[in-house]
Amino acid sequence: MSHPLVTIDETVLERMRAVCLVLPEAYEDIAFGAPTFKIGAKHFAMLHLTQGRTSVWCKAERGMQGVIVTSDPDRYFAPPYMGPKGWIAAWLDPEVDPDWDVVAEFALTSYRLIAPKRLVKLLDTDV
Repeated sequence: MSHPLVTIDETVLERMRAVCLVLPEAYEDIAFGAPTFKIGAKHFAMLHLTQGRTSVWCKAERGMQGVIVTSDPDRYFAPPYMGPKGWIAAWLDPEVDPDWDVVAEFALTSYRLIAPKRLVKLLDTDV
């Protein structure tokens, strides 16, 4: 099934690229019509346009989704489809004034949870 391409604000996309593409072997692809950051065939950060708003979805550590979402429900939410698997999402709209340090931490955590151990080890030696 083909998905129409989603237009993501270039500023948001560039910030996400700066966060994600510095990680070992990470690359950008299109999934479900939107930019997605992957390792091999696995997604670790997915941009989405939901209800006319831009968000990023990332895998979270077990038990953290509820903590994060309830800490600031105007910024963070459990995304459809991936929410039941523990993923979290952050709104990236300028009106929300995203905390890019937190977004970077979400992407890094997701990468660590999804990447093969050899890549996580590389990341740890680069830091």
